[in-house]
Amino acid sequence: MSLLSDLVNLNLSDTTKQIIAEYIWIGGSGMDIRSKARTLPGPVTDPSKLPKWNYDGSSTGQAAGDDSEVILYPQAIFRDPFRRGNNILVMCDAYTPAGNPIPTNKRHNAAKIFSNSKVASEEPWYGIEQEYTLMQKGVNWPIGWPVGGFPGPQGPYYCGVGADKAIGRDIVDAHYKACLYAGISISGVNGEVMPGQWEFQVGPVEGISAGDQVWIARFLLERITEISGVNVSFDPKPVPGDWNGAGAHCNYSTKTMRNTGGLAVIKKAIEKLQVKHKQHIAAYGEGNERRLTGKHETADINTFSWGVANRGASVRVGRDTEKEGKGYFEDRRPASNMDPYVVTSMIAETTILG
Repeated sequence: MSLLSDLVNLNLSDTTKQIIAEYIWIGGSGMDIRSKARTLPGPVTDPSKLPKWNYDGSSTGQAAGDDSEVILYPQAIFRDPFRRGNNILVMCDAYTPAGNPIPTNKRHNAAKIFSNSKVASEEPWYGIEQEYTLMQKGVNWPIGWPVGGFPGPQGPYYCGVGADKAIGRDIVDAHYKACLYAGISISGVNGEVMPGQWEFQVGPVEGISAGDQVWIARFLLERITEISGVNVSFDPKPVPGDWNGAGAHCNYSTKTMRNTGGLAVIKKAIEKLQVKHKQHIAAYGEGNERRLTGKHETADINTFSWGVANRGASVRVGRDTEKEGKGYFEDRRPASNMDPYVVTSMIAETTILG
């Protein structure tokens, strides 16, 4: 194994100027992350300088077998924490050979919204709290739980310390450092209310970059759990019963919200979100009805509510924002399996263009 490890960790810059670029995209389910690697003649820092590439869309549920070619357009570059050196990770979106976005390409529409002059002038910032659950490989059950059984009730696990409370911390720490190495604006991590469940936060990040960074952070987590021999679940309610679900709370502000008098702008934005509650819920992740029950720090899926420091509301405004009269708010409705391109652009579209 030591020889294999040595080969995996070879520093290519000692012998060649060539680099490896890992092209990453989203598959047909909307949550399956796909990737493949190619050799490039030298370092690249501008995604527009990268070549487009094709893949077999019939094998990802994104094209028919008799017309299977889908084209990857490089959109964002990150440092590769696995291969290191000048090697890179490339976030891509997918198009037909004619240049049209395929139906599962949610980035294309999000980029159009964020490039709108009215939206761009507001400089929308996002902070996304991505929750996830580490699962035993081959068993759809959280790590650290007896198979078919349950640990002690919730209470000691949130931000807990100790082998019986912080289950999987080595994976979480490895992911944290990998994100920082890659250039992701990861702002923190913590253990969650249910044992085996964790959260990382990305942000504040402006516009389309929020979606790019969350997807690359998810890719890194998938790769690290792959190495560790466990699975990661983004299911919004991985264990039925008296256990917390998993969300992806979206903290949001615009330039006018962050300036003097911003609280009034926040309240108007929340009113707009209330009017389009059903449309947002429909786009905020699959299976969210199992999570948004009005229990376990959630609001009921059918009822929109907001409040100051209220974690049982659809939208929460922080005490500091209320006190200072400006700041941000938190949309607590998105599920852990939401598409960050969809959620971030939809919030901007509703609150700025609506």
